[in-house]
Amino acid sequence: MRRLLVIIASASLVVCNACKPEPSRSTGSRDVAVGAAPTEGTDAPPEDGQWVRPAKDFASTRYSGLAEINTSNVNALRLVASFSTGVLHGHEAAPIVAGSTMYVITPFPNIVYALDLSKPGFPVKWQFNPTPEPAAQGVACCDVVNRGVVFDNGRIFFNTLDNHTIALDAASGKEVWNTKVGDINIGETMTMAPLVVKGKVLVGDSGGEMGVRGWLKALDANSGKVLWTAYHTGPDSEVLIGPAFKPHYSQDQGKDLGVSTWPADMWKIGGGTMWGWISYDPAQDLIYYGSGNPGPWNPEVRPGDNKWTTTMFARKPDTGEAVWAYQISPHDLHDYDGINEQILVDMPWNGTKRKVLIRPERNGYVYVMDRVTGEVLSAEAFGYVNSTNGVDLKTGMLQYNPDKETQVGKVVRDICPAAPGMKDWQPTAYSPKTGMLYIPHQNLCMDEEGVSANYIAGTPYVGMNVKMTAGPGGKRGEFEAWNPQTGKQVWAIKEDLPVWSGTVVTAGDVAFYGTMNGLFKAVDARTGKQLWQFDTGSGIIGQPITFKGPDGHQYVAILSGVGGWSGMIVSAGLDPRDSSAALGFVNAMRDLPAKTKMGGKLFVFAL
Repeated sequence: MRRLLVIIASASLVVCNACKPEPSRSTGSRDVAVGAAPTEGTDAPPEDGQWVRPAKDFASTRYSGLAEINTSNVNALRLVASFSTGVLHGHEAAPIVAGSTMYVITPFPNIVYALDLSKPGFPVKWQFNPTPEPAAQGVACCDVVNRGVVFDNGRIFFNTLDNHTIALDAASGKEVWNTKVGDINIGETMTMAPLVVKGKVLVGDSGGEMGVRGWLKALDANSGKVLWTAYHTGPDSEVLIGPAFKPHYSQDQGKDLGVSTWPADMWKIGGGTMWGWISYDPAQDLIYYGSGNPGPWNPEVRPGDNKWTTTMFARKPDTGEAVWAYQISPHDLHDYDGINEQILVDMPWNGTKRKVLIRPERNGYVYVMDRVTGEVLSAEAFGYVNSTNGVDLKTGMLQYNPDKETQVGKVVRDICPAAPGMKDWQPTAYSPKTGMLYIPHQNLCMDEEGVSANYIAGTPYVGMNVKMTAGPGGKRGEFEAWNPQTGKQVWAIKEDLPVWSGTVVTAGDVAFYGTMNGLFKAVDARTGKQLWQFDTGSGIIGQPITFKGPDGHQYVAILSGVGGWSGMIVSAGLDPRDSSAALGFVNAMRDLPAKTKMGGKLFVFAL
């Protein structure tokens, strides 16, 4: 049944002129003039209406040049098709579109569907079930999610929870190759969406909470053969650090830092997994990505910087050779993984055009970095942060707040942001028209207490008691527009629950995002004014896309299905009385079961 809700949201719209903690924020009239100047992406081919990878382009802008749907008519969007995936877990994936076909992947068991966009109702053309090992579900840290497939050269590439990377023929759905790249018996799983660059399928592992050793691998797109593996801990020879490696900051310079910054052999079980996003700059011929948290969470048992966890890497895709690296959170204290997306743009900076990457980081700061050298140009807080006192731009060092440092046997209260960070994996979007970044994120704090951690392969290796709570003001989520040139917030919409969905922004100046109580929303990209919403029935943690159908018209699509780390209280049926469940996230989400229900459904909208 079709439903169209044009209800004005109760979420409050605020303008922030300084992007500081809650007390400094004030409400008032919107000031579009504070938006950034338009800029250029590094990967801006003519808009062809497709969406062949979750990030849309190599620069990870998640920007569409389509403008049939715009601020003046988006309120007329209607549901034109829906599809049940048959799986009731957290749906974090982006559907993708190549030609006249949409491809959708489910959470475990990672079924891939191809939908025919040229026929009414978008019927299924084929489906592929990889039948992953059921035991993988018991190893996954934070729900059995999958963040998407990618289309390249007539093939679909994806990862399964039990560590297989698979290539399918996009037309028929037949398996072309299947390569096992990890081992669930030591705690490895895979949840990320691959990226295909120059005929190489780039994939990484999950499992930092299991004491695995993180890596990024490149597989040959034709054969599935592993071409290279770059580890994120250990000796330079295994991290693929050689003569070309030239980090900008002194603390990242030296030999075999992936060993010497760890006690004894702890680097072998030190985390640093790679389950997030990768960007690619063809002009520099570099891939950019970040590594995850060190293991265990308890920092007292792993003195040192713990390289190369929570680190930004620039690598050559042909060989994996590292060109530069920047450790974002040395000796990470609070599980601030560095796996978030990086958006590549060429932007005016202090009178000259710089090739930058923009990264809204889990530790609470939006980093603007020179993507050629790895220098941090700016790092400003985009929400309330008290766990650190900023980033020293001269040294690149994160300044930890000693009052919030975790200790064994002592509960340290009100650490902000909490372990999921100011923003977790949920990706931002960037509009070259407005010059603004659109950031979906959470507002959470936590209490932490360090405890002993014993490593047993394939079991949790955390060493921390955590209890999360709502951050200042009581609202647990926010969707905001950010000016990367000034390092300030332009507008923000406060949400009751964490905004765990991705977002997309269009040439029609519309931004789309979803809420964890199931509302899919469209807002004016310049002002933040809500223009439309639709109730999907289950919390949205997926990534919206927009595309041009075979009929020449623009469509918008989203997967609905509550879950992920933030929604495990629903998808895994966790006891709301257990404040430690889901690594402490349940304590902040006790009311979620009353606000949404399990789901697994694709929704497609058009005018």
